[in-house]
Amino acid sequence: MISLQPNLTPGSRVEATGPGAWRLEIPAGRKGAYRLAQVDDYRALPRRRFPWQPPFRLSLRGRVSAPNLPGTWGFGLWNDPFSLSLGLAGAAQRFPALPNAAWFFYASPPNYLSFCNDLPAQGFLAATFRAPHLPAPLLALGSPVLALGAIPLAAQLLRGLLRQFIRQDAALVEADVTAWHTYSLDWQASQVTLSVDGQAVLSTPVSPRGPLSLVIWIDNQYAALPPRGTLAYGSLANPQPAWMEIALEQD
Repeated sequence: MISLQPNLTPGSRVEATGPGAWRLEIPAGRKGAYRLAQVDDYRALPRRRFPWQPPFRLSLRGRVSAPNLPGTWGFGLWNDPFSLSLGLAGAAQRFPALPNAAWFFYASPPNYLSFCNDLPAQGFLAATFRAPHLPAPLLALGSPVLALGAIPLAAQLLRGLLRQFIRQDAALVEADVTAWHTYSLDWQASQVTLSVDGQAVLSTPVSPRGPLSLVIWIDNQYAALPPRGTLAYGSLANPQPAWMEIALEQD
């Protein structure tokens, strides 16, 4: 049974529109201020207790307010790899990890979300990531390397290092995202298939390691580590409110 709870920044809204259905909306605003509307099933859980392992199948109907929204939005499974939480305000204690994910993910420029030069890194993507579970102290020892991402040559070396640990696969999805479509995710231990309206858009052996959690979100952030350039991240201006409507198709 999928049970999701809202997670949002001030001014954003998450409205239940029916059983297993939500409207997620972020307000218009300037760059430099993060805006998020999200539902998920992991906020109070440590990563080792995330609820999902293969085999797992998700099907939902969704649409968004515009085709080129500033920031990111999407839905699927991940291990919340970049969070740092000390367990305050009801959140679980969690430290950064390498990414494991299988999802539909939209990323506007200047996002660049691929460590591999031959995979798409912007636009509406069906994508997977698979990485080993490394101990948090070992990752902490490597954190100073991220500071080198501000130097172009070091950033390229960092991309090469990440490719040694993180496998990924991705495909661009050609769809009118402002119209209702059915999106499906079939996660098996050795295979992931992502489909739109019953047609597979990505079938890959790059299957993430569990346990994972379910996340559905819309925000105005960006992160980029391009082949030529430096590590960059922040939040974008969105002149108009942005929204997503989602309805789970539960068995």
